[in-house]
Amino acid sequence: FFDKIEDILVSESYQKKIELFELFYEDYKKEANLSFSTSKKPKIFDKPSYHKICTIVPPQKVPKRGAFDTKKGQAIFLHAICHIEYSAIDLALDAAYRFRGLPGSFYDDWLEVADDEVRHFLMLKELLNELEYDYGDFEVHDALFEAMQRTQSLLDRMAVVPRYLEANGLDATPQILKKLQNYKNNPTTKKIINSLHIILEEEISHVKKGDLWFEWACKKEKVDKSIYFDIVSKYYPNALLKKRDINIDARLKAGFACKELEKISKDDICDK
Repeated sequence: FFDKIEDILVSESYQKKIELFELFYEDYKKEANLSFSTSKKPKIFDKPSYHKICTIVPPQKVPKRGAFDTKKGQAIFLHAICHIEYSAIDLALDAAYRFRGLPGSFYDDWLEVADDEVRHFLMLKELLNELEYDYGDFEVHDALFEAMQRTQSLLDRMAVVPRYLEANGLDATPQILKKLQNYKNNPTTKKIINSLHIILEEEISHVKKGDLWFEWACKKEKVDKSIYFDIVSKYYPNALLKKRDINIDARLKAGFACKELEKISKDDICDK
């Protein structure tokens, strides 16, 4: 099991990565004879699997999104979201690879997430191809890979990746959709809007899975769930200091408590 996932994770071609994953996942769902015993420790990867596909630059040097009324502007936006989804494939697979000796439902959950992320990536890449661009045509940053590298405990990983980074996506997507409404008469933008609605709905379940396993890890470590704020602040010191707009309904569906959302948003939302 773990050797096969490692092979998928280190694949430097997105075509090969997806092909290997789909074959592996079919076997897994058929309950093929996959052994979970191993004497090898999980690797800590020193570079992202897309380092030969994409040019990696600091976040401030990534092409700016906007100009949805031009083909290149649409492509830059799509490429950025496409890259998030591709990175998310590795994040989900790494969770199944790195954390061992857990209940079988943990591996079910994160392989299901990886399968969703593959579908999201292919859906967005198809739109990118329609614009005559491909994944790798624009510069990207590796912030999600760095989050994967730095969070080596289950407690930290579940707090940082699903409950912080992916939950931030739940907040951002409705704002992006609102901006895209100004260009909704463009056929490509209509397809982008439809894709983002699908992704938003399915990402709620990903954050929910993260919430469940974060709670499981808290019980195992005998710590209160409020440690979430300490963990996020450890990795992103200024992340939770400012008042911010959040997607309350999506976050509640994903497992956040109302009092947590008040602390995140700096707003008295529980009384509304």
